Amino acid sequence: MLYIQVLIAIVLGVLLGWLQPEWGKSLKWLGDGFIALIKMLIAPIIFCTIVHGIASIGDLKKVGRVGLKALIYFEVVSSLALLIGIIVGEVVQPGAGFGADVSKLDAKAVEGYASKAAADSTVAHLLGIIPKSFFDAFATGDLLQVLLISVLTGVVLTGMGKKGESITHGIDAAGQVFFRIIGLIVKLAPIGAFGAMAFTVGQYGIGKVIDLAWLVGTFYTTSLLFIFVVLGGIAAFAGFSIIKFLAYIKDELLIVLGTSSSETVLPHMMTKMKRLGASDSVVGLVIPTGYSFNLDGTNIYMTLTTLFLAQAVGADLSVGQYATIFLVAMLTSKGASGVTGAGFITLAATLAAIPGAPVPVAAMTLVLGVDKFMSECRALTNLIGNGVATIVVSRWEGELDRKKLAEVMAHPVAIGTEISDEAPEGPGEDEPATAPKVVAAQ
Repeated sequence: MLYIQVLIAIVLGVLLGWLQPEWGKSLKWLGDGFIALIKMLIAPIIFCTIVHGIASIGDLKKVGRVGLKALIYFEVVSSLALLIGIIVGEVVQPGAGFGADVSKLDAKAVEGYASKAAADSTVAHLLGIIPKSFFDAFATGDLLQVLLISVLTGVVLTGMGKKGESITHGIDAAGQVFFRIIGLIVKLAPIGAFGAMAFTVGQYGIGKVIDLAWLVGTFYTTSLLFIFVVLGGIAAFAGFSIIKFLAYIKDELLIVLGTSSSETVLPHMMTKMKRLGASDSVVGLVIPTGYSFNLDGTNIYMTLTTLFLAQAVGADLSVGQYATIFLVAMLTSKGASGVTGAGFITLAATLAAIPGAPVPVAAMTLVLGVDKFMSECRALTNLIGNGVATIVVSRWEGELDRKKLAEVMAHPVAIGTEISDEAPEGPGEDEPATAPKVVAAQ
C-alpha cells in the first residue's frame, strides 16, 4: 500500500534527520527531485483538464455559472479562514511576552522573501497573470497564467463547432498521457517524502519546533479547528462526514505531509473527487482553480503569524491595520500555488503593506526556522479545503451523484485506497479500457 510506504518513509526520514543531521541534510535532493517531477506536469495537466472541461460542457453560460459559484464559495470560506486566524491570534496571544528586539533582528535572512514581496504590488500582481507568450506560462509553471490561457482556449473551442471538437479530443488524449506519467511518478512518493523529511529535521532540528512550539502548536490547532468545525459543518450540510472524507483521501494527505506541497497529488485528487460523485465538469474547473484561489491553510497562516510577529515585537495594531491585513492577505494569497515557501513570500507582502509598518519584514526571521514545519499544515489544509469545495459546488450545481457519495462514505477506507494502475483518470468523460482500478484495503 502506497500510504503505508509513505508513512514509513516519513518516520524514517524524521529519525535520520534527528540522529544523523548532516546525512539528513544531504538528502534534500530526493524531495526536491520528486516535487520537480510532479511540477513539470502540473501546468499541462491543468491546461488539458480545464480546456476539456469547458469545451465538453458546450454552454458558456454554464461555465460562467460554475465558475462564479466556485469563486463565491472560495471567497466566503477564505474570509472565514482569515478571520479565524485573527480571532485565535487575539485570544491565544502566541507572541505575547516574546520580547523580540527589532534592532537586533537579522534582516539579511529574509532579504530574498522581502524583495520578491516588494515587487508584488497590486498592479504587478494583476499584470503578472498575463504570460509573456502562450507557452511562457508552461515554461514558468505560474498557475494563474495557466488558468488564464486555459479558460481562453476552452471558450474559443466551445464556439468552433466540429473543428473545436476534434481539437478538444486531441487535448483530451494528451491529458490522458500526462495523467499516466503522473501515475508512474507518484510511485516514487515514499522516496521523496523520506528525503524531504530527513532534510527538514536535519537542517532545522526538532529543537526549533520546541523553541517556537507555542506558535506551531497554535497554528496546527487552529487549522484542525477550521477543518473539523468550518469545513466539517460545510461537509455535513453537503451530506457527508469530514472524518470519513479524510479517511478517503488518506493517501494524498500522507504524500502532502511528506513533501509539503499539495501539487504533488492534484491529479489523484481529481480522480477521487469524480469517484466520490462530483461531475467531471465541476471537478475539471474547481480543483485546478482552487489551487490558486482557495488556500485556506495559507490564509490562516498569514493572519495568525502576522499577529504573532506583531505581539512578539510589541506592536499594537489599530482597527484600520487589521482591515489592511485582511484585505492584503486576501489578495496576495491568490498567488500562492500550494508550493512550499509560497506562504512565506505572501507573509512578507502582507507585513510590508500594513500602514505605518508596525511590524518590520525583518521580524520574519523569528519564524524562519519553523516555517518549514508549518508549510506541511498549510498544504494539508489547502488540499482538504479544495476537496470539500469540489463536492459543495457540484451539489450546488445539481451535479452530485448522492448515491455514489453515500456508498463511498459508507466505506471510505476500503474505497479510498491507492490506484493500482499506472495513472489516475484523465480529464476525459469516457473511461478508457485500461482505466485505473480501485483496490480494497489489505
